[in-house]
Amino acid sequence: MAEFSYKGVGRGGEPVSGVIEAVDRRVAISELTSRGHFVSDIAEKGDSSGGGLAESMSGLTDLFQIGSGRVTSKDVVAMTSQLSTALSAGLPILNALEIIAAQQHKPAMKGLMEDLAGEVSSGKSLSDAMAERERVFSRLYVSMVQVGETGGILEQTMSQLSELLSRDDKIRSNMKNASAYPLFVLCIGIISVIIVLTMILPKIIATSGGGTSALPAPTRMLMGISGFLISFGWLMAVIIGVAAYYFITWKRSESGRLRWDTFRLKVPVLGPVLLTIAVGRFTRTLGALTKCGITILQALSVVRDTLGNELLGRGIDDVAEKVKMGESLAEPLSESGLFPPLLVQIVSLGEQTGRLDELLLNAANTFDEQADGAVQRFMAIFPAFLIMVLAVVIGFIIAATLLPIIAMELGGSGL
Repeated sequence: MAEFSYKGVGRGGEPVSGVIEAVDRRVAISELTSRGHFVSDIAEKGDSSGGGLAESMSGLTDLFQIGSGRVTSKDVVAMTSQLSTALSAGLPILNALEIIAAQQHKPAMKGLMEDLAGEVSSGKSLSDAMAERERVFSRLYVSMVQVGETGGILEQTMSQLSELLSRDDKIRSNMKNASAYPLFVLCIGIISVIIVLTMILPKIIATSGGGTSALPAPTRMLMGISGFLISFGWLMAVIIGVAAYYFITWKRSESGRLRWDTFRLKVPVLGPVLLTIAVGRFTRTLGALTKCGITILQALSVVRDTLGNELLGRGIDDVAEKVKMGESLAEPLSESGLFPPLLVQIVSLGEQTGRLDELLLNAANTFDEQADGAVQRFMAIFPAFLIMVLAVVIGFIIAATLLPIIAMELGGSGL
């Protein structure tokens, strides 16, 4: 039997510490958990290398930690879930932050949680501390935490936040998975065409003999493209790089962002996918905010920045202005023409029955299912479209390459 010294938090949130005898560390933690103690630090007595449950493995973990220099969206989702669980267990917010910080192996997350715990212990509210870290915590996140602190319902708001962030993270993962294969096919296709045009085609044409004027028209066109790539390929790379820079700069401008987001919603296949995802996010977020007690105008202001589309955002601005003037929410949503009739009917029914938050959250599941279906359709159609386009391009290259060889064979045979 070995002796372990420990520190932690009891059922009532009070700090606890002491010594326990157990066969090993795992058994010691299990025994303390059965007593209702949430262990944050445990080490075997006399073991100078031990420094806590989380600390004992942090050095080894850090050696293999990838991307530990910044806090990712997945880190925030995991932290929110942990904080929601800790608050549901009755732990005070400061103790919950300290325990979560002690469990972190990623340096960036550990530093973030320690900073939040330090500022909360000095008297600052959690929402104010999070508001100073705009790159990590969104406006939606800060607003919901602030409402939870003000109304004494932080446990409920963190639970809602955990569901919202988990859903958004799932959608992002689905979109990344949907675009990974098409992008891979596109990159491989472009690289293959460049290699064929600059390295393989000139050698094949050279074996056919004769001048360029004697070649068929498709082959001459292909040779012209090949010669341009060989002589001015570097210039094309520069032009593409400069164009990409100015495109990104234009897209970040106010007018450019509006035009680009409007164009994206009109693209076949992709547009309906983006709109369905935005509607689902709008429904779930608005339902969660109103359930937490945020006024409809405040909720619309927050939701506006979560849609990821400037055209829809400006539509929400117009809706908010009309609601501010005394109109119901459903009527301006319908007049905007940007949102599906089903959502408008649900909002109208919710306003009439006083159950807007409940109906929105229930409808969010339906819209999320539609979003999943739209993403799957996109995954089925877009890769096939890309493969078809690449097949046409490569088929043209093969035909243009073989034409002079076939002509030479026919001429040699006297036909």
